[in-house]
Amino acid sequence: MQNMKQDEAKGIVVYCASSSHIDEIYKETARETGRLIAEAGLPLVNGAGDTGLMGECISGAVGAGGDAVGVIPQFMADRGWESKKLTRCIVTPDMHSRKSTMASLSIGAIALAGGIGTLDELAEIMTWNQLRLYNHPVVIVNTAGYYNPLLEMFNQMKRQGFMRDDRNLAAVVDTPREAVDLILSAARAR
Repeated sequence: MQNMKQDEAKGIVVYCASSSHIDEIYKETARETGRLIAEAGLPLVNGAGDTGLMGECISGAVGAGGDAVGVIPQFMADRGWESKKLTRCIVTPDMHSRKSTMASLSIGAIALAGGIGTLDELAEIMTWNQLRLYNHPVVIVNTAGYYNPLLEMFNQMKRQGFMRDDRNLAAVVDTPREAVDLILSAARAR
């Protein structure tokens, strides 16, 4: 693995689970997401994990001949948690730097199914979007209705005045193809 140069092409960041103990439909979605990003000629950017949906996404991208850029904090790298399939690995000092680096390397963000870490990344990038610190699409892939409870919570936040409805902070789609197409369309419109 090599360190990424500052002038290399930006890609699409994908936030997703590191757990491998999940239904196959989510793994298929992750592999397809990686493959579609590679076929679009863009690097996949993710948290560098070797397991779960992160690993599946990397496999999809690399298997399609694309690049997979992993961003991992030092303490995780010290434990050897990064995928050996990555084409590039960037080690950051901490989790905060990891998230900032991942966002800075992207032209759009996709959230696949995941746990609390994925929810943390999704909430942060949506907040950055609201504050106009991240001016690219944020897309939630709602595989098998996984995010329905969270989407209902967002609606409750809006209804009760805790979340403004003046800006679409994240698009919601059903498939990786829709997510990648939305990001590519926004990039062409810039």
